[in-house]
Amino acid sequence: MTRYARRAALLLALAASPAFADETVTIKNFEFAPMMLSMKAGETVTWRNDDEEPHTVVSQDGLFRSAAIDGGEHFSFKFDKPGTYKYVCTIHPRMVGTIVVK
Repeated sequence: MTRYARRAALLLALAASPAFADETVTIKNFEFAPMMLSMKAGETVTWRNDDEEPHTVVSQDGLFRSAAIDGGEHFSFKFDKPGTYKYVCTIHPRMVGTIVVK
């Protein structure tokens, strides 16, 4: 692999990292934190599971749906359009959150 190919592969890996998310929601103690998040259209939210139990992130309008996110894993979604998006963990339905996109 050439030096340029290695550099390109590294840049692609870094761009896919949740560290580049515009906003982060932490899943901890069976809660989404923050429970409500405001952001601009075109930004990405990453939900990071810091619990030992799996969780899901599923929008009530069907716009996005994660698989089970195990502890230490994450799920990201880019919000392109303004609106209010409510979501829930389908494994633990008392866990709810809202994303407001302006």
